[in-house]
Amino acid sequence: MENLDEKFIREAIRLAMEGMNSNAGGPFGCVIVKDGEIISTGYNCVTSTNDPTAHAEVNAIREACKKLNSFQLNGCTLYTSCEPCPMCLGAIYWARPDRVVYAASRKDAAYAGFDDDFIYHEFLLHPSERKFKLYQHGADEAAKLFDVWNKKSDKMRY
Repeated sequence: MENLDEKFIREAIRLAMEGMNSNAGGPFGCVIVKDGEIISTGYNCVTSTNDPTAHAEVNAIREACKKLNSFQLNGCTLYTSCEPCPMCLGAIYWARPDRVVYAASRKDAAYAGFDDDFIYHEFLLHPSERKFKLYQHGADEAAKLFDVWNKKSDKMRY
């Protein structure tokens, strides 16, 4: 496993360099592997697409799910050039790969100006104390959606 981990993490790092050198976005790359084969790749395209969600991991997850025709990545390993940010970590949890292997740490990213630490701290705060205030309206009406969902016989659970 270790030799494969080294091979695929190096590919994620290579993709990070490729994306950065093509001015697609920041220095982040990702590879998703199933059964020893790369099924998808991605690099950061935030600035070239004006899409704040176009992180390497999210791009690779989207491509892998399309290829597998599934919204889950069971049996897959996600390799990423850097420890995932909170958004990517959430996407990874939803995609449910078997493993995640990363290279650089979030402290390394912070050194280069990609500091997500404030987001991790925001999660610990009550919604009313966060930088971006969250306001709740229409709670009773929206909660009824979950009643309908619970009664839906043809739903696909995830």
